Parts: sequence; C-alpha cells; structure tokens
Amino acid sequence: MARYTGPKTKVARIFGEPIFGPDKVLEKKNYPPGQHGLNRKRKKLSEYGLQLREKQKVKYTYGLLERQFANLFDKAQRSKGVTGEVLLQLLESRLDNVVYRLSLANSRDGARQLVSHRHITVNGEVVNIPSYHVKPGDVIAVREKSKSLQVINDALRSARYKRYSWLEWNPDTYTGKFLNVPERSEIPENIKEHLIVELYSK
Repeated sequence: MARYTGPKTKVARIFGEPIFGPDKVLEKKNYPPGQHGLNRKRKKLSEYGLQLREKQKVKYTYGLLERQFANLFDKAQRSKGVTGEVLLQLLESRLDNVVYRLSLANSRDGARQLVSHRHITVNGEVVNIPSYHVKPGDVIAVREKSKSLQVINDALRSARYKRYSWLEWNPDTYTGKFLNVPERSEIPENIKEHLIVELYSK
C-alpha cells in the first residue's frame, strides 16, 4: 500500500510543529520551507483551509491514506460519543500506534514496519496488520525470537519512556497491556479535532 516517503522535515515545517517526532532541523528552521520561507509570513488561511490543514496533519501524524481516514471518520460518526474524540481514540487504538506508544519503535513508521514484519503479537497470536484495533485488556508483546532485535532494543534504550495511563509495560517480558481507551485529555497530540468534524459536516 502506498505510503508517504518524502522529506518529513519539510512537511513538519509546513505545519510548524514536529508532527513526526523530535526534529533538530525543525528546531533551527521553524519557518515554512522554500527559498523565501524565512521572510514570507504565514498566509492567513480561510476557514476551509484551516479545516483541511488539520485533517492533513492528522493523516501525516498517524500515517493514514485518504480512504483509510474517511472510513475511520465514518466509523467514529456512527459510534456513541463526541465524533472528534472518538476519532482520536480510534487512531490511538491502532496496533502500530500502540507499539509506538510502548516505545518499541522511535516512530510510527518504525512501529508499522515491526507489525508488518510479524515481530508483534496480540494475546499470543502474531498480528501483522498495522491498522488492527486493540481492545481494552489486550496484551501486546514482542515475539520471543524478535526480542533480540537491535532496532527494538535501541528504541527502548533511547526512548525517554513516557508513561501513559491507558498502557502498562513490563520491560522484563517485553509485554504491554492496553488497559483502556484513553480520554481526550490524555492524548498528547496537538490536534483540533473539531475542525475535522466541521470539514466533513459540509
């Protein structure tokens, strides 16, 4: 399936924030890309432009394609609760995102690759679908033969592990548990989900 493989710093500079994670280049060049980026003021976007930009930011952040995002939004709309919050909860429940949150990879792209290459299990069964939705109580683990993978151990060593109230991690057994669906206030991403809801309401 097609994925964005272009320059990530350039995209992050367009949005003005490190949507792909810490970026040293972005810290030095926190202005739009291009020849006149430093001198060009950020254009004031229209209401539609702001809404579209927010949707694009979420797609880049979580690594979704247009159809995937539309299907997920449709699912959120049909679910009980506030649509925007449910959308973010569905995104956070994706297996690739949970693997990333558990610090098994330094990026969501890296986490997606671990899942696709069959290094991750859910409740003891190998799952190689990054979009698989994890449910409360599910146990996510590294396969026994994959525990020695350098990329996983490097990520665990280098990560400044952040504890999330909805996740539990056991470093001795390389297993994590998805305790519950996170509340909106617990999700750290800088996203204005109401703009996305307004965009799809038109």
